[in-house]
Amino acid sequence: MDGDRCPLEALVRVAGQRDAWLMIDDAHGFGVIGKCGVGSVDPARYDTRQVPVLMATLGKAVGTSGAFVCGDDSLIEFLIQRARNYIYTTALPAALAEATLKSLEIVASEHWRREKLAELISRFRRRAGELDITVLPSDTPIQPVVVGDAVAVLAASQALAARGFMITAIRPPTVPLGTSRLRITLTAEHTHEDIDRLVTALGEVLASSANITG
Repeated sequence: MDGDRCPLEALVRVAGQRDAWLMIDDAHGFGVIGKCGVGSVDPARYDTRQVPVLMATLGKAVGTSGAFVCGDDSLIEFLIQRARNYIYTTALPAALAEATLKSLEIVASEHWRREKLAELISRFRRRAGELDITVLPSDTPIQPVVVGDAVAVLAASQALAARGFMITAIRPPTVPLGTSRLRITLTAEHTHEDIDRLVTALGEVLASSANITG
């Protein structure tokens, strides 16, 4: 939800000590993090013994639709035979599968997209800091700004929408009471000008909504 990363190395170690299975949902890491966009779980460092179950979506960085599960042969065969959600799901249309393959080629080869995204993330955090906008720790495209009150965060989201920014308001029960937040998502298609306009709008909107409570 907040774009923060799990302590993967520690989780792998604890799972190994307790003979437990570790499942990683890398929905926001796949295509964005790691060499060639492999995600949070580097296959050069971890295998199915350390991370028995790895899943991610194709609907975020890849930009198509669907999802996948990675594991050893026995796990995949078990899911094919026993996972009801898979058994009763229609296969992806051929055109969508082909688009996904092409997108994966782009993810693996066009490194400049990840480099630009990292630059935009850094710029956003730096500019937000200059205006004393508190952003939770995150080096990923998800940048959360905690507002606190649920009514205030909804008002801020609506005010930003009126200025041309689609920023989702996240409220309880999705997050704990009193920690409602704006969930900002950056992409490689954004520009420096987009970031600067967003931060300026954020500063103005947050100042206006500071006294709004439910």
